Amino acid sequence: MLEAELFAFLAGASDSVFVVRESGEICYWNQAAHELFGYSEEEVLSKTCSELLHGVGALGTQVCLDRCVELQCTLKPKAMPNFDLNVTTRDGERKWVNISTVPFLNRRTQKTLIVHLARDISVQKSREETFRKMIAVSREVCAMEDSPNGAAPITPLSSHELEILRMFAAGKDAPRIAKALGISPQTLRNHLHHINKKLRTHNRLEAVTHAVQRHLI
Repeated sequence: MLEAELFAFLAGASDSVFVVRESGEICYWNQAAHELFGYSEEEVLSKTCSELLHGVGALGTQVCLDRCVELQCTLKPKAMPNFDLNVTTRDGERKWVNISTVPFLNRRTQKTLIVHLARDISVQKSREETFRKMIAVSREVCAMEDSPNGAAPITPLSSHELEILRMFAAGKDAPRIAKALGISPQTLRNHLHHINKKLRTHNRLEAVTHAVQRHLI
């Protein structure tokens, strides 16, 4: 497959897609990327990701650097894990996106193109942050209690169930927890049902709060 064929194939993608050369310059930008980031194709071609997006990782460290594409190319043919990135759009808005990366080797030129697929996860990140704040408040309330309730639940939780509660308390959502644990969403729902039954709670937030109050997590 040649570059023109690759770009024609990517044009049908519903996700935002942009392609970067080994030099770091953007050489393809689809309509969905225009809608997500605000930049038109004419504005981004021959520019670098770092110039446009100013990407910052979850820990606040700068991810979009001048040499990031060069470093990604050195990873071939290893799989590149997806990652979350906080970027700046054309109108100055900060937005969270999840980036998947696929290397494409042009066999004619022996040059590698880096294909990025981006999905808007701003709403998900906002929910995670709200959940983390609620858990933090719950911990503060527990710390202020004169007589902390450290009693065990009616039925002890398994280590697996405690790990699930810790992951929810850290702000992770159900799909990510299921993927991290290697279980199906239905199996995760079954675990939550058993957790709520043991703690005599009615939902995920109540279960996590209850576990925090009892110093289980």
